[in-house]
Amino acid sequence: MRDKLTRRGVLKSTYGVLAGAALSGVSGWAEASREWDREGAQAGVDAPQNAVSPPEALKRLMAGNARYAANQPAQKDYSAGRAARVAAQYPVAAILGCADSRVAPEVDFDQGPGDLFVVRVAGNYVNVDNLASLEYSVELLGAPLVMVLGHTNCGAVSAVVKSAQKSEPLPGHIFMLIDALQAGVEVALQEGGDQVLDHAIEANVRHNVERLRRAQPILAQRVTAKKLEVVGAVYDLASGRVKLL
Repeated sequence: MRDKLTRRGVLKSTYGVLAGAALSGVSGWAEASREWDREGAQAGVDAPQNAVSPPEALKRLMAGNARYAANQPAQKDYSAGRAARVAAQYPVAAILGCADSRVAPEVDFDQGPGDLFVVRVAGNYVNVDNLASLEYSVELLGAPLVMVLGHTNCGAVSAVVKSAQKSEPLPGHIFMLIDALQAGVEVALQEGGDQVLDHAIEANVRHNVERLRRAQPILAQRVTAKKLEVVGAVYDLASGRVKLL
C-alpha cells in the first residue's frame, strides 16, 4: 500500500491500467484517465502530455511548425523519456499524412518521439486500415486531435489528375489510387483550370476530414462530445509551412 502512494507506484499503476485498457479495448483512455485522476492527482504526478483540449493540441503543433519553418527548432534530448516510453505513449495528435518522402510530420511540427501518432499512405486518404489505426490513437492512447495533412505537389493526387485528364492508365497497383482519391478530387477535376492540382490536393484533404468526423462509432462520438477535433492542413514543400484549411 505504501509503494502505491509513491510517484513510482502511481506510474506503475497507471501504466498497468493503460495496458489493460489497450488489450480489452472496452473503455480505453477513459478508464486510464480516471485512474490518473484518482491516484496521479493525489500524489502530485504530472498529467500525461495529451491531457489537453483539442485547440491546445493544435496550438502546440502550429507553434512547432512555425519554429521548423523559421529554422529554429527546439533543442531535444532524444534519450530523455526513452525508458518511460517503453511502458506507455501519450501522443498529442494523430496525423493522417502522405507517404511522400519529403514530408516528415515529427520534423515539420518540431515534435519528438512519442509526441505524434502518424499514419501514412500515398494521397493521405481514409481506408479501413488507417481508420482503425486512428481510432486506436484516439480511443486507447488519448490523442485529442486528428489532422489530415496533405502537401503541395503531391505525386499521388497528381497521378490521379493526369490520369483523368489524359485517360492514361496507371501501372501496377498504382491504379488503385484512382478509386481511393477520386471522390476527394472530383470537384476540382470538374472545375479544371491552371490550379487544378492545388485545388485537388485541398479538396482531397477536406473530403477525408469530413469522412473522419463522421466515422462511427469512435471518432464521430468524440467529435460530438468535443473531446476530439479533426482538422485539415496542407504542408508547403517550398516554405515548410503548414496551412490550416
